[in-house]
Amino acid sequence: MRKKDSMDQQLAGNEDIAERGLRYTKDQFEQIMGQTEDYVRENPTRAVMYAVVAGLVLDRLPLGRILGGLTRLSLLALKPAILIYGATKLYQAAQQDEA
Repeated sequence: MRKKDSMDQQLAGNEDIAERGLRYTKDQFEQIMGQTEDYVRENPTRAVMYAVVAGLVLDRLPLGRILGGLTRLSLLALKPAILIYGATKLYQAAQQDEA
């Protein structure tokens, strides 16, 4: 019974941390968006030039190859991760049967 109570408290603490993290992230995002809007209103031509340069840079990047490589790498790493996860679960089940 004590294990369940401690797990409930731990889950409540984790949810609280997650909520605080989400709230902090939202606040930071809103602050950055406000600063960006102010900058664009003060310097519209410079903001347009930055947008054009960013667009050209993104256009020249081989995003398809980058994403394809990341996908292949993650799929390649997924097989050993599943194997390790299964072995861990089997070990845990064996430990519970012994106890």
